Amino acid sequence: MTLLILGDRAYSSWSLRGWLLFHRWGIPCDSRLVDFTRDVADQLTAFAPARTVPTAVFDDGAVVSDSLAIAEELASRHPEADIWPACSKARAIARTLAAEMHSGFTALRTDCPMNLRCAYTSFVPSDAVRADLARIETLWSHARTTTAPDGPWLCGAYSAADAFFAPVAARIAGYGLPVGVDAAAHVAAHLADPAFRRWRAMSLVGGPDLPWYARDHAQGAWPGPVPLPATAAETGPSVNDTCPYSGDPVTHFLTLNGETYGFCNAFCRDKTLADPEAWPAFMALTPRAVAGLR
Repeated sequence: MTLLILGDRAYSSWSLRGWLLFHRWGIPCDSRLVDFTRDVADQLTAFAPARTVPTAVFDDGAVVSDSLAIAEELASRHPEADIWPACSKARAIARTLAAEMHSGFTALRTDCPMNLRCAYTSFVPSDAVRADLARIETLWSHARTTTAPDGPWLCGAYSAADAFFAPVAARIAGYGLPVGVDAAAHVAAHLADPAFRRWRAMSLVGGPDLPWYARDHAQGAWPGPVPLPATAAETGPSVNDTCPYSGDPVTHFLTLNGETYGFCNAFCRDKTLADPEAWPAFMALTPRAVAGLR
């Protein structure tokens, strides 16, 4: 199985892209996190020549440590996944968008580092950030006008281009950046995407707050879907005897609308607490509890 080496989920925008390239298409991988409080390159010495995250180590030993290269390699190894659009024109546009995202938007990256644990309400974008946003809106509008997708994504069905812009959507949402109605709808689609929600839920409960990513702005509620109101519980009994993710015996618990559910460890419970609806395996246990909340 492919080993996918990632950075801190709350802050590593490139790791989010790499993770989405696997999980949005159900491609199996074994994820491993590096420690963002230590030098990343030093932690990757066993996977030369990699020095950055994400890095994918494929089962034939190939080491791919660039997110755009990972997208292309997955498309080659899994042509059935349609990571790029099947239509040649849409595919060309999607590749163009992903490539510009890969190399551009320096002001947005610098002034608005991704931080999935915060939603700032008082950030004032510079002229350079506004120029980046205008260019992003131009690209998104061109893609949607040219390919005329039925759904919310840029070039038809969800593609690698959408995975590449997911952290941009997170920045627009997290810093309250001004965009037009169409761009705002595309951002909302990312925030509601179950795979994005799973990544963000894990980011909220795994790893320390890193002060060099913090910004001194007023904060408000995250603008994505409001999570169901689950709470941690000290003990069972629970509806389920085994963890919905691992199948192991339950040791940690939460309650949702009067029902108690069990998990095999604190991380499984806490990522579910952060956003229960993001986890299909958990939601399959909960029809009675959820019926009273939605």
